[in-house]
Amino acid sequence: MRRHRISLATAALLLVFSASACAAYSSQPGSSQQSAQRNHTEHLSTVSAKDFDPTNFDHSTTVDNKWFPLKPGEHSVFEGSAIDDGERITRRVVSIVTDLTKVINGVNTVVVWERDYTEGEEVEAELGFFAQDNDGNVWHMGEYPEEYEGGEFDKAPGWLAGFEGASAGIAMRAEPRLGTPSYAQGYAPPPINWNDRGRVYKVDQKTCVPVDCYDDVLVIEEFEANKPGAYQLKYYVPGVGDVRVGWRGPEEEEKEGLELVKDVRLSHKGLAKARANALEMERHAYEIKEYYRKTKPAKPTL
Repeated sequence: MRRHRISLATAALLLVFSASACAAYSSQPGSSQQSAQRNHTEHLSTVSAKDFDPTNFDHSTTVDNKWFPLKPGEHSVFEGSAIDDGERITRRVVSIVTDLTKVINGVNTVVVWERDYTEGEEVEAELGFFAQDNDGNVWHMGEYPEEYEGGEFDKAPGWLAGFEGASAGIAMRAEPRLGTPSYAQGYAPPPINWNDRGRVYKVDQKTCVPVDCYDDVLVIEEFEANKPGAYQLKYYVPGVGDVRVGWRGPEEEEKEGLELVKDVRLSHKGLAKARANALEMERHAYEIKEYYRKTKPAKPTL
């Protein structure tokens, strides 16, 4: 607090009576402001799926949350391994943030195209839909995955918020803090049974992957409420996003470990190719999924 200058003659008389009163009076606005800011930060660190409000997304496709940034053209590759039927097998995940947007449950979302390879064979491709609210929270609005067997389409167990009982969840809070409650990452009832949850596990960590070494790493543990003792760990770096996937818990079966091995920005030609592939997946979704046909087609950003 800054005090006004007073004369030496009056200082002695006023010191006892005015100093404490002035301090108390002048600190009230600041205290109220600090309290309000504290309450706002506390809310951001505990926001959950029940707080979803489609009117709170003025710039929903600008996803600049420092832990979960999504910029069109981002091309990330993760490599590692996991256990399948008792054997450790290789895994490779390729993720591209497209320049497509799609309206889901009244919110315009960013479309992420991802492919999953096991032992060099593509076993799954997925369209993921994300949006950021006015407070900086990133929401998971649904996903359309296609699973393949021997190179042929097998099934597509997807869900979109607002359809067939599914609802949006939190992909990343604006202010993730240690000790806060877990949160739903989305929900889809049977037969999809999507009930994944997330929780801040560790903060201020360090990790090294083939791309770089990082400080100030946030670790989120993901789990299913009905499967105690099994957790997937995801390591997030400010301004980068996810750089590592790990696991913990005696009941974790896959024990998947992945590291970021490539992180580049696609050329215009590369982004156009990714867009075309994502739209091809969407065309198939319109053919086989009734709920998907109730949505408007994805479109490129201007």
